[in-house]
Amino acid sequence: MHGTPPDASAHPGPRGVPPAPTGAPRAVPMARSRAAGDGAEPLPGGNGESLVEVRRSARRRRTVTAYRESGRTVVLIPAAFSPAEERRWVAQMVAKLQTREERRRRSLGGDDELMARARALSAAHLDGLAEPASVRWVDNQQRRWGSCTPADRSIRLSSRLRSMPEYVVDYVLVHELVHLLEPGHDERFWTLVARYPRAERARGFLEGVELANTAGAAGAADEPDADVVD
Repeated sequence: MHGTPPDASAHPGPRGVPPAPTGAPRAVPMARSRAAGDGAEPLPGGNGESLVEVRRSARRRRTVTAYRESGRTVVLIPAAFSPAEERRWVAQMVAKLQTREERRRRSLGGDDELMARARALSAAHLDGLAEPASVRWVDNQQRRWGSCTPADRSIRLSSRLRSMPEYVVDYVLVHELVHLLEPGHDERFWTLVARYPRAERARGFLEGVELANTAGAAGAADEPDADVVD
């Protein structure tokens, strides 16, 4: 992603800005149908529950979208939905999102699997020249997709990527692996990244996620379909 890399300690990734809600967003604890009143602060979920924020949009006619944002689940629904329709669709979309994310978590595995994945990508696209010492998931990268420290050959991927397609995770891994060979973002760097066949598509996906985060509900119809359930 030109100009907004997902990486390295010395190369900060895209810094998303949480969207400003349109209308009156309502926040409800996960698995509960109760909603906060207009303009109210999000209700604490309690017992480890995540918050679900419902945003109504007059621009929506029939589509319903759900995605993760800053530790909560956002569900975008048409403004014309009745309270009963809202409850039904919120429950349905949250369940679909959780099922999809759990399936991806199982396929992506833990740190050992991530290291094996990185080595395979290096062998396939970088002639095995990028040799990381460690590759791991981290929960403290909320404003970048990944980071790399060439000095100790360590790579870290944001756990937010677990909810995204595998080709996007692979792109971020390749991006960070290339930093082990080329610390900067010069022409050689991007030439090496482009060896990954789906690099352009993955960059577009991540740019779409960032755009959705900054545009909020107004741009929700254009959000990517894998961090989103439609």
